[in-house]
Amino acid sequence: MLTLRRERCQLETNAKISYVLNPIIEFRHVEYQISTNSARRMILSGISLEIHGGETIALLGRSGSGKTSLLKLINGLRQSSAGTIFVEGRDLSDWDPIRLRRGIGYVIQEIGLFPHLTVRENVCLVPTLESWPADRLSSRYIEVMQAVGLAPAEFSSRFPRELSGGQRQRVGVARALAADPKILLMDEPFGAVDPVTRAELQREFLSLARRMAKTVVLVTHDVREALLLATRIVLLDRGQIVAEASPDQFVRLDSPIAREFLAAAELNAGARA
Repeated sequence: MLTLRRERCQLETNAKISYVLNPIIEFRHVEYQISTNSARRMILSGISLEIHGGETIALLGRSGSGKTSLLKLINGLRQSSAGTIFVEGRDLSDWDPIRLRRGIGYVIQEIGLFPHLTVRENVCLVPTLESWPADRLSSRYIEVMQAVGLAPAEFSSRFPRELSGGQRQRVGVARALAADPKILLMDEPFGAVDPVTRAELQREFLSLARRMAKTVVLVTHDVREALLLATRIVLLDRGQIVAEASPDQFVRLDSPIAREFLAAAELNAGARA
């Protein structure tokens, strides 16, 4: 893990990281249940969490630990069963769902580009729905495409099927950034590409997130990814938060679950070596 921490420090050398004191997202005693065969199953319980502006939070945990459900509660794709969620200081129930979702960037593993739309149409989708003028659309398209390392003119008229996996993922990030949201939600965003491309995307994203000062909530089951990208790691197990720590603190946690993740990462690193 020493090499990973050194790499992270090098990537952040020229980045100024500052956090807004008041939380931009807050969970207060939140629960989330689903109905299964006339019974209720608890997915999340006792969730209290503050996320501040400018942070990159990694939601880390095994499959089924509640990471994605927690993420989707933020933009209203899931509805809590109890407790209160605040986004930008407003109770989630006070938000118009459409306004809420258009104001939050969302990147998923499958990328979710519309196959019948060109790259430019995909990237500009939300600003178009928001009736941005043509000149503002054009300048923003160029800005976000350059930010993710893609030539705007070269990719403008291409369709998703004409792109590599890494290019599609970059377009997905550009689309999430296009309307300049304060919050970016990312659900296993780099899991569908090969390991080399994944490493490239992780490094590019770390630089991009710091430079654009977004608040990012990232779902991952990869502890190395969490240690590299996050300013704070939130570890979930069986629908509950069992630990919160900075990357440097996380590697020293006296938590059996955290130690299991770290041991697995070391084992995988040794196997690759």
